Amino acid sequence: MKVTEHIANAKGNTLFSLEIIPPKKGENIQNIFDHLDPLMEFNPPFIDVTYHREEYVYKKHPNGLLEKKTTRKRPGTVGICAALKHRYDVDPVPHIICGGFTKEETENALIDLNFLGIDNVLVLRGDAIKSEPKFTPEPGGNDYAIDLLHQVKGMNEGKYLDDEMENANPTDFCIGVAGYPEKHFEAPSLNSDLKFLKQKVDAGAKYIVTQMFFDNQKFFDFEKKCKEIGIDVPIIPGLKPFKTKSQLSVLPSFFKIDLPDALVDAVEKCKDNKEVQEVGIEWGIQQSQELKAHGVPVLHYYSMGKSSSVQKIAKEVF
Repeated sequence: MKVTEHIANAKGNTLFSLEIIPPKKGENIQNIFDHLDPLMEFNPPFIDVTYHREEYVYKKHPNGLLEKKTTRKRPGTVGICAALKHRYDVDPVPHIICGGFTKEETENALIDLNFLGIDNVLVLRGDAIKSEPKFTPEPGGNDYAIDLLHQVKGMNEGKYLDDEMENANPTDFCIGVAGYPEKHFEAPSLNSDLKFLKQKVDAGAKYIVTQMFFDNQKFFDFEKKCKEIGIDVPIIPGLKPFKTKSQLSVLPSFFKIDLPDALVDAVEKCKDNKEVQEVGIEWGIQQSQELKAHGVPVLHYYSMGKSSSVQKIAKEVF
């Protein structure tokens, strides 16, 4: 079932969903099951699965030649989606990214997802890898998320890269995109960022999932601005439980977001990360309850392989 259908069937009730990352190289699917099992009591209708491209470095040999070595590789998102659908009977939402993939590789992944009966995709540009100063598109790949969106929409219309597949069955993916309440870090302004978001919606995006934020007013303002420029698809807030003191610097640096002074003050007073986690849970409960009272369609948690905080928050909210 499509994400938009789940939202419509909820008849105004706020749904619970979450996002997971593929396990690291060498781990198995049981790691994911152990994380998800405690959260299934909250009946997530869909679960997002991130996509991670390979990362690499160049190793210099004594003869001066450079060898490209892969430093990071996670198991395939397509296979994980199939496993989730089989074990939990939920709708997996695979992330499809531009970085590291050609259009042909993207099409092949979408063909596999369609074959498995997966109805939703979240299309993203993706981030630069650590060895690159900025995002670099893959040769033969899509440059931006909207280009990727056009490719998925084309397949929904029966248009494939191979001209000989004119009579191919069209796919029927419900396409989601990302939104940034505090703007994408590369955008010159929030209004400029919203214009690009509107282009994605006009091009066929059916719902929006936001980047994490810790100040609900940022989301309310973002939602209002979206409506003012004619964005009328569901907007799903993305939430992340605060867990460690190091996140005081890591989250603003990596995600380019602001942290509320009240949260910063509370975390700075903590003696250890155990206390920080408790602060994060209480903050997440209050944030979730306010958003739920506001009438958001879904509360989407970035669990990132750690279920305990999300579980404690959800018990108080759902």
